[in-house]
Amino acid sequence: MAASVQLSGIRIFQLRHQSSSSPQSKTLAPRLSSSSAYFHHVPSSPTVPQASRRRCRTVFIRSTVSGTPFVSASIAKLSDTELVFIPSVHEGIESQFPSGAGVYGVYDKEGDLQFIGISRNVAASISTHSKMVPDLCHSVKIGLVDGDNPDKTVLTDAWKSWLQEHLDISGKIPPGNQSGNNTWVQKPQSKPNLRLTRGRHVQLSVSLEELIDRLVKENEVVAFIKGSRSSPQCGFSQRVVSILESHGVNFECVDVLDEEYNFGLRDTLKKYSNWPTFPQVFVRGELVGGCDIISSMAEKGELPPLFKK
Repeated sequence: MAASVQLSGIRIFQLRHQSSSSPQSKTLAPRLSSSSAYFHHVPSSPTVPQASRRRCRTVFIRSTVSGTPFVSASIAKLSDTELVFIPSVHEGIESQFPSGAGVYGVYDKEGDLQFIGISRNVAASISTHSKMVPDLCHSVKIGLVDGDNPDKTVLTDAWKSWLQEHLDISGKIPPGNQSGNNTWVQKPQSKPNLRLTRGRHVQLSVSLEELIDRLVKENEVVAFIKGSRSSPQCGFSQRVVSILESHGVNFECVDVLDEEYNFGLRDTLKKYSNWPTFPQVFVRGELVGGCDIISSMAEKGELPPLFKK
């Protein structure tokens, strides 16, 4: 019997469900002999409890190059991965979970698996879910996939392996992965970027520096980034946006790459703030810093007090 499931509300997959009368396989992939040259490593992270990193039964994620199958990554089985409590958003979820790519399963207070997802930034995804559906986000299991930028197929195979395992054991698909359920994929509408001018060729009545000064003093938190909050154009900007959102900060974004409505902003802002790089985050008119400083403050738990003043 096949079950239809969805990944992030977009792609539909078919998983095979074994009946209770059929013998249940002990693994989700063929066993590899000790003489195999296949790579075998269970990813580890200092933020994930030791029990979830122990060498144990492993799901091998296979892909193909020129028709030859090989193991490009491995991941612990869902049942062998330790359940970890999800703190509140204001406690800084991203500083307590790994930010790498992988698969994760979210459980409610009753211990029922609600959703299995994949992400290139697991911590950011868990943080987003926790804000969207806090009542369903009590604890989580995380399986990291090796590599800084693993192939999309590898990530999808890891996700499918956890879903298949859960289906084989429980006989059902997690509610959040069932076709038509958009609870876990709907995102709140993003605020648009602020623009300093009405257009590149519109003459300004005041200097650009004065416009910047007004902007940062009239808004509680302003982040000058490359791109928009929904589509940052550099990793540092993406990191800052992710941190601010995970802390529930109501902030404004300004795109320093927008040459039509923010022409000349980059050079002028560098002089105004005496800060040479982007992003730049201002709180109540004062420059806090860029990505390194914001990340460090988040790890030390210093951001919540700053935004509550």
